[in-house]
Amino acid sequence: MSISKILNSLEKSWKRDEILLDLKKGLETDEIVNEFLVKNEGKIKELNSLLRPEDIELLNQVEKLSTCESKLISEIKNLNYIENNEIHHILNKKKIVPSNRVSFNKISSFMINWSNKFVVIALLTISAIALSKQAWA
Repeated sequence: MSISKILNSLEKSWKRDEILLDLKKGLETDEIVNEFLVKNEGKIKELNSLLRPEDIELLNQVEKLSTCESKLISEIKNLNYIENNEIHHILNKKKIVPSNRVSFNKISSFMINWSNKFVVIALLTISAIALSKQAWA
């Protein structure tokens, strides 16, 4: 079996919707990964035997990209949390009740939705670039 067929098969086995459900159920990431490795042990061993040194380097780059994306998501999440806490702290400290509470909520909702869409679009773009580079390699 070729590397691309194995990768496609593994990609089909890695069902993100099911993984998200498992995470919501409380499964740890290590459990999810270990279960995937057990279910796909043969394919992974075959893939590992077919990998060339440049493929290993590409995997290292994809791993770094994933780590970078994870850090970006974490920073965006933390930034949003810090900003929300600062706003609440300022309002509580000055005992200011915003007269335009509805518009504040709308703006906050817009920013949260916009930032989520931005992250998803950024991640999809980065993944598409990485996959196209891999396809041309």
